[in-house]
Amino acid sequence: EATTEGAASTAAAAAPAAAAAPSLPPPVEVGPVPMTDVGYEEANASGMRKVISKRLTASFAEVPHFYVDVEVELDALLAFRKELKAKHEVAVSVNDLVIRSAGLALRDVPEANAFWNGSAAELNSTVDISVAVATPTGLITPIVQNVDKKGLVDITTNVKDLAGRAKEGKLAPEEYQGGTFTISNLGMFGINQFSAVINQPQACIMAVGGGTRTVVVDSKESGESD
Repeated sequence: EATTEGAASTAAAAAPAAAAAPSLPPPVEVGPVPMTDVGYEEANASGMRKVISKRLTASFAEVPHFYVDVEVELDALLAFRKELKAKHEVAVSVNDLVIRSAGLALRDVPEANAFWNGSAAELNSTVDISVAVATPTGLITPIVQNVDKKGLVDITTNVKDLAGRAKEGKLAPEEYQGGTFTISNLGMFGINQFSAVINQPQACIMAVGGGTRTVVVDSKESGESD
C-alpha cells in the first residue's frame, strides 16, 4: 500500500498543473442612449401602402429571389423610336418598347410567363404584363393584357390610359389584380440599376434602369464574331 500511494503521489507531483480558466473582463455597463431633441411628424401610411408593405415583405421572405442583370445597346431602339416619330408621327416611350419586347420574349419562353403555386409552375396561356406605376397613395401595377398580340400604338395607348386612371384612383380591380409578369422601370428617375421584389404568384419580375452614354468597341469593326 505504501508503494502504491507513493507512486500515485509521485505521478501527481510530476503532472503539470491544470491550466487555469481565463478570467473574463467585467461586464461593461451601458447607459441609456441619449436622444436628440429633434422633433418629428408621424405620417400615417395609406391603406394601399400598408398592403404593399405586407405583400412585399411576404414575397421577399417566402420566395427565393435570384437576380441576374445584363446591359444592352440602345442605339437601334432609340433610332427606331425617332424614325416612328419622324415618318409615322407615332410617339412611343422607351418603356413601351420594353413592354412590347418583353411580351414577345415571354411568348417564346413560357416558363418565364408563369405562376409558382408552391410545388409546380403554372404556365399561363396569355401574356399579361403588370406595369408598375407610382401614384400619390402608393405603387400600383395596372395590367396590359395580351401584350404579345398588340402593336406599339395599342400598347402606348393602353399604358397611357391605365397610368392616368391609376393616378386618379379610377382603376377597376380586374385592371390591376393578376398579370403574368411585372416590369418596374426607374430609369426616368436617374436609377441605373436596382433589385425588384417578385409580385406573387408571378415567377419573374424585370427591373429596368436608365440608359447612359458609354464608349464601346464595335464587334464588327474589331473582327469579333457575334
